[in-house]
Amino acid sequence: MIYYVEDDTNIRELTVYALTQAGIEAKGCADDAEFRRACATELPAAVLLDIMLPDTDGLAILARIRHDKEMRDVPVMMITAKDSELDTVRALDGGADDYLTKPFGMMEMVSRVRALIRRTSRGTLDSSQCLVVGALELWPSRRTVTLAGEPLSLTMREFDLLAFLMRSPGEVFSRETLLRRVWGWDFDGGSRTVDVHVQTLRSKLGEHASLIQTVRGVGYRMRGNE
Repeated sequence: MIYYVEDDTNIRELTVYALTQAGIEAKGCADDAEFRRACATELPAAVLLDIMLPDTDGLAILARIRHDKEMRDVPVMMITAKDSELDTVRALDGGADDYLTKPFGMMEMVSRVRALIRRTSRGTLDSSQCLVVGALELWPSRRTVTLAGEPLSLTMREFDLLAFLMRSPGEVFSRETLLRRVWGWDFDGGSRTVDVHVQTLRSKLGEHASLIQTVRGVGYRMRGNE
């Protein structure tokens, strides 16, 4: 079950209809109170969450989800009319796995929701081998990361992107390749998604941010062990 928390009736009903027609069970919630009641009845497989809501800020709901032991691993896509980089970074840094800006096409929305569910249900990495690059240590099967011996908190998508890059240190990947291999879909104009996630990853890496290198005109790579 997918829950879409959105106070605009027309957008909510159209989105739920599009998901249902695509074979994805979905339910709309007009506000946080209705969302809470729905979760008490059935936990969602994923949540589509608007930032501007009448009773509770969407980012506050996101924070609550990430601190709930029963829902903290549920993938969340933020859907909002806001298009500023600050709002995007706040959402991703707060634990969102993806974001989509209004107005959005229904075909793209359905495709990205499918990708979100697919990656959650199948898992993204099945190796138990520890990946090590510089001060970073990542355990795919445990989905844990440490930086200089300290636990590093990442969103699901940040973890997947970091793991993918760490598997092939020194190899350069285009933004389009990263979208296909990490996000699981291919669509025009989506490279900004990769840039934002790299930015938030670098922010969390702090003084080790240079481990993720930009190759001008091409894409990104993880610095090789030297």
